[in-house]
Amino acid sequence: MIKENQRYLNKLLVLIDSIILLLSIKISWLIRFQTLFLGNKHENFPLQQYFIPLAFMIPIYIALYSIFRLYMPYRFKTLISESMNILKASIIGILIFIMILYIIKEIDYSRYLILTYFIISTLMMIVERIAIRFILRHIRRKGYNQKHVLFIGLNDVTLEFINRIVYNRHWGYTIEGILDDHINDVYSDLNGQYWDTCEIAAALEKCNKITGNINRLEEYLRKPFIDEVFITLPFKEYDKLNNVIETCEKYGVKAQIIPEFSKFLSSKPYIEDIEGTAVIGMRYIPLDSMINKIIKRVFDVVCSLIAIIIFSPVMIATTIIIKATSPGPIIFRQERVGLNKKTFDMYKFRSMKVQKESEEKVQWTTKNDPRKTKFGSFIRKTSIDELPQLFNVLKGDMSLVGPRPERPFFVDKFKEEIPKYMVKHQVRPGITGWAQVNGWRGDTSIEKRIQCDIYYIEHWNFWLDIKIMFLTVFKGFVNKNAY
Repeated sequence: MIKENQRYLNKLLVLIDSIILLLSIKISWLIRFQTLFLGNKHENFPLQQYFIPLAFMIPIYIALYSIFRLYMPYRFKTLISESMNILKASIIGILIFIMILYIIKEIDYSRYLILTYFIISTLMMIVERIAIRFILRHIRRKGYNQKHVLFIGLNDVTLEFINRIVYNRHWGYTIEGILDDHINDVYSDLNGQYWDTCEIAAALEKCNKITGNINRLEEYLRKPFIDEVFITLPFKEYDKLNNVIETCEKYGVKAQIIPEFSKFLSSKPYIEDIEGTAVIGMRYIPLDSMINKIIKRVFDVVCSLIAIIIFSPVMIATTIIIKATSPGPIIFRQERVGLNKKTFDMYKFRSMKVQKESEEKVQWTTKNDPRKTKFGSFIRKTSIDELPQLFNVLKGDMSLVGPRPERPFFVDKFKEEIPKYMVKHQVRPGITGWAQVNGWRGDTSIEKRIQCDIYYIEHWNFWLDIKIMFLTVFKGFVNKNAY
């Protein structure tokens, strides 16, 4: 039933998308030729001349939307990821259209109309998906379009996932029951611990319509109302797993495994095929891909060269002022831990009085730190002291965007105190990062900083780097937490 509903929804989406794309052509033509928004009105450019070429592009757009998984189920997709996929499909689609115009030597097609169509169609598609998302979630909260699920195994993992289902009613899951060979014993052991004060109580009371031993699975799967089976068996009972999966496949019911070790996995684990052996990776890191590494490195080199040219007057002026106001070297070199835990010398404009090396390695900078010079306070507050790190980027020690590197002393300290701290060293460190643009800079929470770093590592894409650099320009250079 669920699969049938999804097929109908996909057909409806294709139809709605096609209508919106056609409507976008009309709106774009009106804006370009029938309003003063992009210049004078042009009465002598008929709609048909521009409508037909773009209308032929609709099957290509629909194919691109399918490639970017815009017709997959909506239950768990985030609005941001879906909007980004719409934007990517729109960019590729408009580039294909421009290429076709070039091949057929159509030089009179309005460039302004192409740009307007790209903006209008993208925005209208995003608004459409927001509306559909809202409607579907409302329907599921009312108890319609539900997936009826059965759990195999009752333990902490089962209860944690049931709790999420109860909390996220828009997922549209109806829990039909739990099968476990020790269900009475486990129910008794967990009763006081979990559902005296939790909504899980209500969910599990409904489960009484299907409870019992695992050997009753086939009996229930013969009935057509079970859409999906979640297997949450503990390790000690994995000998039953093969039989459970075979039974589910026999009746064409989708089975999914939630292993006991799932709490150790990140939000984006991955499965790698090694000569036919499925290996579960604890964490998906997009920058492990050679293509992504090349894209990021080329971007770093080009942008750092441009930034060095742009900021060269500022760096020259800073050099002169430091030399004139404080004895000691202009550039401060400090050992930091970078990619793959390898150390490197990070460059900064010196903002403090010259210190003993043994003291400098272990002291944290704080507000009103007496070691800072007057000019040093200014360049730290405005992040001017970080500009020499552009040369670290050219050398390959750092990236423009990434987790901030730390001194070896503090790395050894934090790795013992803060869970997952060392994950940040799986990518090249950066001058700015997701933590910094979110305010976690200077003498602030290391735990929050690491959470941001891990989010960046797991969700990296080219556009996220652009977003972070954009935010850095507008709110990252001057920061109240930069001491």
